[in-house]
Amino acid sequence: MKYLLALVGLLTASPALAQKLDEQPRTAIMTAFPPEHAALVDRIERPRTVRVNGVPVTLGQMAGKPVLLVESGVSMVNAAMTTQWLVDRFAVKRILFSGIAGGIDPSLHIGDVVVAADWGQFMESTIAREAPGGFAPIFRTPGNDLPNYGMIFPRDVEVGNEAEAKSWHRAFPADPALLAIARALSSSESLAHCADAATAKCLPHQPSLHVGGRGISGPAFMDNAAYRQYLFATFQAQVLDMESAAVAQVAYANRVPFLAFRSLSDLAGGDAEQNQMSVFMALASANSARVVQDFVTRLPD
Repeated sequence: MKYLLALVGLLTASPALAQKLDEQPRTAIMTAFPPEHAALVDRIERPRTVRVNGVPVTLGQMAGKPVLLVESGVSMVNAAMTTQWLVDRFAVKRILFSGIAGGIDPSLHIGDVVVAADWGQFMESTIAREAPGGFAPIFRTPGNDLPNYGMIFPRDVEVGNEAEAKSWHRAFPADPALLAIARALSSSESLAHCADAATAKCLPHQPSLHVGGRGISGPAFMDNAAYRQYLFATFQAQVLDMESAAVAQVAYANRVPFLAFRSLSDLAGGDAEQNQMSVFMALASANSARVVQDFVTRLPD
């Protein structure tokens, strides 16, 4: 009996089973890395900080609405892991992601902000063996007829939640109510078109806001013109990043409303010369943050 009681004591003391760190229902705002976080942290009013797994979480208000801000770390696993412990340890009402992206729709430009209607994974795939006449994938997900890129055959993702049985998903939708609020925004005129003073590099156009379409994510920084063309033709997506689809999937599994705001820092291999992310990532981070703040002011709570 004493061993059973000791085991119960260990389990009840486990951080995984601990109570929520904050009971105030909040809008969770996620970013991936420091420039994205820096563009938002000074917009948090009355901030205080708690930590989860060593990661600081800033609690406070934005436009008078309860929010939290956290930097997930770059790429899919970090984003998914952070999203789950946010849901577990805080009273998350909705999740917003703010950050940069590579543009793969040729009609878009650096600095533009895209609020996609759904998010899929472009690197969820079968790597096929060579066979006479091409490549032979051992498995393709049901109903998936997306064209391959050489040995790479895109796969869908199988997941469900409390309301829906497990099934195959090519993309996870943004919350319709949140998307409707985004469609009412008119932030284009306030978006920056010049980088920081150190570079003094300006865009030849005024960035604009685009709501709708598809975003795709994967655990690789994408900077290849040919693959960019393939991804646009195959997924008909506007932007590409390394986190949003992972957050969308975890949000779907937990039935938490989700919406991502992504500003183009580069063209994912379509740049005329070298990749422009290092030049325009601060500008893109700031443009995304401006739209997010405008969006939060329009939330009902």
